[in-house]
Amino acid sequence: MSASGNIADLSALADVKAKPVHVICLGLSALDQVWRVDHLFAGQSEKIKATGYGTLGGGMAANASVAVAKLGASVAFWGRAGADAAGHEMKSAFTAEGVDVENFRLFADGRSSVSGIIVDSSGERQIVNFRGLYPEAADWLPLEAVARASAVLADPRWVEGAATLFSEGRRRGIPTVFDGDMADAEVFERLLPLTDHAIFSEPALAAFAGSASDDSLAALVRFGCRVVAVSRGEGGVSWCENGRLHRQAAYAVDVVDTTGAGDVFHGAYALAIGAGLDVRAAMAFSAAAAAMKCRHAGGRNGIPEINECLAFMRTKP
Repeated sequence: MSASGNIADLSALADVKAKPVHVICLGLSALDQVWRVDHLFAGQSEKIKATGYGTLGGGMAANASVAVAKLGASVAFWGRAGADAAGHEMKSAFTAEGVDVENFRLFADGRSSVSGIIVDSSGERQIVNFRGLYPEAADWLPLEAVARASAVLADPRWVEGAATLFSEGRRRGIPTVFDGDMADAEVFERLLPLTDHAIFSEPALAAFAGSASDDSLAALVRFGCRVVAVSRGEGGVSWCENGRLHRQAAYAVDVVDTTGAGDVFHGAYALAIGAGLDVRAAMAFSAAAAAMKCRHAGGRNGIPEINECLAFMRTKP
């Protein structure tokens, strides 16, 4: 389906502040240290020269929450970090973007998650991540706040938190959106039965299901998700819904940096589902938001405002 064919279906997004739409994002917040290089490491011992360096907030659910905020909806981030310099820097960055951080807890005896990211001249990247050290228990989460959410999103990095949030979302009939990034099989086996919309990366789908094929994707409907999808970068996104396979093409842009593109996709998707869009329209909108981000360096730079995204879609066939 063309982008222009989806514009009428997307009209509900134009007034997300008036509706309003509120999304809760739970999971990883990391401090990203980013080096820009001409080429990635080849896999052997070597030293390469950086053409640039910067430090910024990252993490799957964290980036998704910033995407929701920049797109114009209300959003809260629920997560954990250490009460260290990295944790305070991340919290300040959230606040500056308009993300509610009341339930982003900094643990005095914890250590924050920090990532090192190498980005080459074509926008491809390599990432090493220290996932942090903090309590796994989620009994402190204010589940009564889920009642006012339009959708909830979680990544697989805080399993107890995700299971707690999704269980409450299910109990209240609020859509649950799962960012299916790399994780152990038991993580997926626990969270997928609580998930309405599961969107995998290709590597995560291949690792969990044995391949990233459409057949492997379709086999995951056994977990009872309403939608099971896989994002394929330049190959767009495929999803299974009501026993049928669907596809959304990627939007062609001049790529500067793909860091955070999947996170932006997930955040935009949760917003769209929370606003009441059907799945096809939500996929098109999310693909557009992710593509626009890729035109800029950094995981959060270039995330569009909602009307910019809709205007971009109108220019595409």
